[in-house]
Amino acid sequence: MKTMIPLRMVAMVTNCLFITWSGLAAVYPTLVLNLILLPINALRFYQMKRLIRQVNEATDSDLSLDWLKPFTAKRHFDAGTTLFHKGDPASELHFIMSGRFRVVERGIDIGAGGIIGELGLLEPGKTRTATIECIESGETLAISYDHVMQLYFQNPTFGFYFLQLSTARLFHTIGTLEAENAALRAANARLGSTPSA
Repeated sequence: MKTMIPLRMVAMVTNCLFITWSGLAAVYPTLVLNLILLPINALRFYQMKRLIRQVNEATDSDLSLDWLKPFTAKRHFDAGTTLFHKGDPASELHFIMSGRFRVVERGIDIGAGGIIGELGLLEPGKTRTATIECIESGETLAISYDHVMQLYFQNPTFGFYFLQLSTARLFHTIGTLEAENAALRAANARLGSTPSA
């Protein structure tokens, strides 16, 4: 099995067959084991189907983050608080619900609706790629990388959605660096063309 849902379905069918056989054959340890496993497999199957439905609904509409709330923890930050420093171990990302946060190294401000900390998941050493400071008190929804990975592997749609978010940040950073580089080249060209006294 390449995905968990078909595996859970096979497991539930197998549980039912073992329950029937062990009940008829009076093999009570097998009967008890499968009576315990069947509801566990059914619960996990239901949770995964619900998760996939929520992901599909979210990504088919306006990409609202409301469906992610059950997997997140609300965090409040006061102005002046540093969420994390560049190089710190990374274990979660934040969806900004209110307030403003600054990416110190790039001088970029991110407000409500933005995401911070997602690049740490993609960084090979799982470390923070920038320092984030709260410049206007606000709240975020924090989700652990473990939950992100579960969502990513359970549903390719969410995986694509997450890649879009991450690559948008990377392209923005590349665009900023290219603009700064062009400005430096232009400044150097002007200095080089200035006649010496």
